[in-house]
Amino acid sequence: MARPKVLLLGEIVHAGKTWEDLSDIADLITTSATNRTEFIQECKDGKLDGVVAAYRTFGSFAVTGQIDEELVAALPKSLLFLAHCGAGYDQVDVHACSERTPPIRVSNVPTAVDDSTADVNMFLIIGAIRNFNTGMHALRQGKWRGDPAPPLGHDPEGKVLGILGMGGIGRNLKKKAEAFGMKVIYHNRRQLSETMSAGAEYVTFDDLLAKSDVISLNLPLNKHTYHIIGKPEFAKMKDGVVVVNTARGAVIDEAALVEALDSGKVFSAGLDVFEEEPKIHPGLLRNPNVMLVPHMGTWSYETQTEMEEWAIGNVRQAIEKGTLKSIVPEHVDL
Repeated sequence: MARPKVLLLGEIVHAGKTWEDLSDIADLITTSATNRTEFIQECKDGKLDGVVAAYRTFGSFAVTGQIDEELVAALPKSLLFLAHCGAGYDQVDVHACSERTPPIRVSNVPTAVDDSTADVNMFLIIGAIRNFNTGMHALRQGKWRGDPAPPLGHDPEGKVLGILGMGGIGRNLKKKAEAFGMKVIYHNRRQLSETMSAGAEYVTFDDLLAKSDVISLNLPLNKHTYHIIGKPEFAKMKDGVVVVNTARGAVIDEAALVEALDSGKVFSAGLDVFEEEPKIHPGLLRNPNVMLVPHMGTWSYETQTEMEEWAIGNVRQAIEKGTLKSIVPEHVDL
């Protein structure tokens, strides 16, 4: 029997040896395409026939574009598994993958990013609530704290942190925030068990908006969460609220956020993600009360290595056992 093929989409930077070890069980191939049109043609020409599993990175978007219905239809029928090297998988239409015959099962790296992303999350919370960015900006301009000095920030102790999306990153953030004396409430699609929530209070979406001094977005981007925070939601928040986002940019209506910042409704914001990356809304760039980080939630050697190892582990299990160790929730029943 012919050996199965495994397709690499993107680049493996840290776990090259682990990837090469897959050659014991499969032929490792890459694409020669440089854009989506070429990639689809490569699929149609049969050059990827025999590929059973594919490993993809966020960077591979530059070649394939969105893994959408059109692309799924063009992929070789032999492809049964797609191992995504990331926790968020909004670049992959999992519904289109499940509807294909045979279906393509998708995996992600759900917990490998938790610590690193929650660290950045906490950095943004402290920086935004203390209003550090205004002083740092003035300092680099040779103006010390600024003239006039920026508005005083606030201490995190005793403040209510509302976590919207209590997955692995949200739960990790809870522990870090409590170390700073914050009280944590959360809203999720469903209430967690006492063990999972570890004492955090479950509240309705509207209650989270109304009660939080700091709101942190930690939920995936999909058709249900797109612009989940917009003008109506800002109106329900406390005056002077702090908003932090390390999830995906499009879960917030950035234009509405800029308006809320300009009016003072939002005291400050900390953002690691943006709606049209790498383009940044000019209203965010000009506002000194906004801490901006260029999507560096997992920008550490240890985390990126673990992500690559995890995704390669999904590929290996797919070839050896026909299963995935971390299949996405939408595909659990496939």
